[in-house]
Amino acid sequence: MAHPTVTLTPEQIDELGRELDAIKLRLVNDLGQADRDYIYRVIKAQRALEVAGRAAFYLGFLPPFWLAGVAALSLSKILDNMEIGHNVMHGQYDWMRNPALNSKKFEWDTACPGDQWRHSHNYMHHTFTNILGKDRDIGYGVLRMDESQKWNAYYLGNPLYAFALMVFFQYGVMLHDLEAENLIAGTTKWSDTEELRRGMLQKAGRQTLKDYVLFPALTGPLFLSTLAGNAAANLIRNVWAYSIIFCGHFPSGVATFTQEETENESRGAWYVRQMMGSANITGSRLFHILSGNLSHQIEHHLFPDIPARRYPQIAAEVQALCEKYGLPYNTGRFTKQIGSTWAKIFRLAVPFGRRGQQDTPPAVTVVPENLPAAA
Repeated sequence: MAHPTVTLTPEQIDELGRELDAIKLRLVNDLGQADRDYIYRVIKAQRALEVAGRAAFYLGFLPPFWLAGVAALSLSKILDNMEIGHNVMHGQYDWMRNPALNSKKFEWDTACPGDQWRHSHNYMHHTFTNILGKDRDIGYGVLRMDESQKWNAYYLGNPLYAFALMVFFQYGVMLHDLEAENLIAGTTKWSDTEELRRGMLQKAGRQTLKDYVLFPALTGPLFLSTLAGNAAANLIRNVWAYSIIFCGHFPSGVATFTQEETENESRGAWYVRQMMGSANITGSRLFHILSGNLSHQIEHHLFPDIPARRYPQIAAEVQALCEKYGLPYNTGRFTKQIGSTWAKIFRLAVPFGRRGQQDTPPAVTVVPENLPAAA
């Protein structure tokens, strides 16, 4: 059956905002040694896995060592991207005053320059989450991920574009700030992107040199074996990162918003939009760590600058608040969330694709404070 409309008064929305602000304040006041120890342990594990993976390629002529090298290097790249790079660049560890974990200077092991990612992700996506025409993460400029996006024949390739984006995800993220759709439409000139393109080429060039020239060359006669191992590790990282991120933003029941709906929104309304525009994934502690705790995407969108290791600690409280105010708390197994995401990609490839009732996200109706609200 279809999700019901959620009816709230401005007073209720403001009260929800105050309750969420209180949770954040409690977390900020509790940050300390346990958080330091955690991020240092993750960094130590990531570095150990990278060393082990690259060392194993020196015995890559033996299939078990090659496979072990790919596995270790893949885990290293996943940790670097998800639990370290993504979270550090959100400013989650700026309070430590460690220059190596400074959000404005940190660089990660991927093709996208950190400064460009901080603009396209930290600012554009987290400020305008799921606002059509403003949040460019809706479809990443190449996919149709919402019925409000006008269909044209180009979108018949939706599944193929999604597959290509998944396989080459680090490059898709790199090109995101280029806003290719505006270049095609003529609203942006190619010459206007010179500085962006220079940053992209420099970072991607360094990554290519490291993974596909330098480290393979260091293994001498095993050059091709090591090159293949590095490519496999990058592929695994790309598929994993794509899957986690898409599960957090595009499964059934995730809402989108118009610019008119979000004009002059309050802090509480911003919180409501973050909760309705995100989805969680259930899993083990290791699963959450390897996802950068983006398996708690709802909590991340509420508090992007709080260390992600804290999200599981507050998930039950956030879910309880959703129930209190009649808001959805979209969560489910990985197979459920990724399955519904790919179903949406295929469905929206055609003009007559229509979501089922179970896919329809609830809408929030705001009523004057002097009228009764029904949750």
